[in-house]
Amino acid sequence: MRAIAVAAMLVFASSTAYAQGVTCKAQSSEKKLAGAAQKSFMTKCENDAKAACDKSAADKKLAGAAKNSHVKKCMTDAVGA
Repeated sequence: MRAIAVAAMLVFASSTAYAQGVTCKAQSSEKKLAGAAQKSFMTKCENDAKAACDKSAADKKLAGAAKNSHVKKCMTDAVGA
């Protein structure tokens, strides 16, 4: 029972990390960026998302495979598929 609760909390927390914000790709499209401007924007947005995802993993005291999984999902949610 406890394990299910912990798993549910992790899934909820990771899915809400960027739920408030729009993905990087969506922001880029919304701003109608192209070429070098789009590349620059995406690089900065991805770096910001990576920092936020790493901080989220550290706050949750995740390590190893759990951290890698969390960061990967968080980045996918933040950048957009």
